[in-house]
Amino acid sequence: MSEVRLYRKRIPVFWWIRKPTYFLFVMRELSSFFVAWFVVYLLLLLHAVSQGDAAYRDFLDEAAAPWLVALNVLGFAFLVLHTVTWFHLTPKAMVLQIPRHPRVPAPLRGWTAPGWLIIGSQYVGLVIMAALITLAVTW
Repeated sequence: MSEVRLYRKRIPVFWWIRKPTYFLFVMRELSSFFVAWFVVYLLLLLHAVSQGDAAYRDFLDEAAAPWLVALNVLGFAFLVLHTVTWFHLTPKAMVLQIPRHPRVPAPLRGWTAPGWLIIGSQYVGLVIMAALITLAVTW
C-alpha cells in the first residue's frame, strides 16, 4: 500500500516583506516588544527615583549611554507606529451607534459615528493628555 504524501508549498521566511500591508502588520506586532521595553524602563526609572537622588543620577548617567539612547529612539518610533495603527484600527473594532430608543431624539436614532470622528477624538484626547502631563511636569 502506498503512503499518501501531502503537498506543502515552501513559504520563505520573509514572505511578509513583499506586500506593504503585511509588512505594516508585522511591524505593528513587533512594536509590542518596544511597548513592553518602555514599561520596564519607566518602572526602572520610578525605582531609581524612589531610592533617592544618588540612584536617580546613576540612572540618568546609564541612560545617556549611546546604545540606550539609540534603543529608546527606535522604541519611540515603534511606539508612534503602534499608536497610529491602533487608533486607525479602533473604528473597525468598535462601532459607536446610538440606540433606537424612544427617549433618543428621532433624528439621532440609529446614528453610527463615522470612523474619522472616532479616530479624531482619540488624537484630540492624546493631545489634551500630553498637554496636561507637560503642564504637571513643568509647573
